[in-house]
Amino acid sequence: MRVLGVDPGLTRCGVGVVEGVAGRPLTMLGVGVVRTAADDDIGVRLVGIERGIEEWLDRFSPELVAVERVFSQHNVRTVMGTAQASAVAMLCASRRGIPVALHTPSEVKAAVTGSGRADKAQVGAMVTRLLRLSAPPKPADAADALALAICHIWRAPAQNRLQQAVAQNRLQQAVAKQQATAAQQVPGPQQATAPHQTSAVKGRTR
Repeated sequence: MRVLGVDPGLTRCGVGVVEGVAGRPLTMLGVGVVRTAADDDIGVRLVGIERGIEEWLDRFSPELVAVERVFSQHNVRTVMGTAQASAVAMLCASRRGIPVALHTPSEVKAAVTGSGRADKAQVGAMVTRLLRLSAPPKPADAADALALAICHIWRAPAQNRLQQAVAQNRLQQAVAKQQATAAQQVPGPQQATAPHQTSAVKGRTR
């Protein structure tokens, strides 16, 4: 599986591509940051992020794009910018028919370091170790993007099993509902003999 991780942000949008499967060594194919100028208009900055992500999609052709799920922060301006950059990443992937997965920061930290409260230095150190790199990717946004990709590759099998179980359960419920509806529509014994009884009564009347 080849996954493009995106750590959304307006000024620095981290991107990283990891290839591999759960239980085996992973390989980093590329890592970087899409940057925009803070003094540019928001529309111009979003176009810049779109173009940057499109270039990564063209270059690496990922099978899936993993994006950090935006969560509430005290700084509304920051969370709005993160949400806008996240939406651009999801749009770019969906436009190409590439599946998108969202992971919270705590999910990523827990998957990579074993602790959902790990700091950026710990995440960077584990990413370096897991991908057998000579040094932690910089800036931290780039390391976070790789961590997102690693998180999804490791969690994908479990998520797929869960989705399959949910789909199977829904199918069983739908079949049971159809069978119950069909049973209600089948005439009962009294309904089936009623016409014959009516005819006999009419015959005696005549």
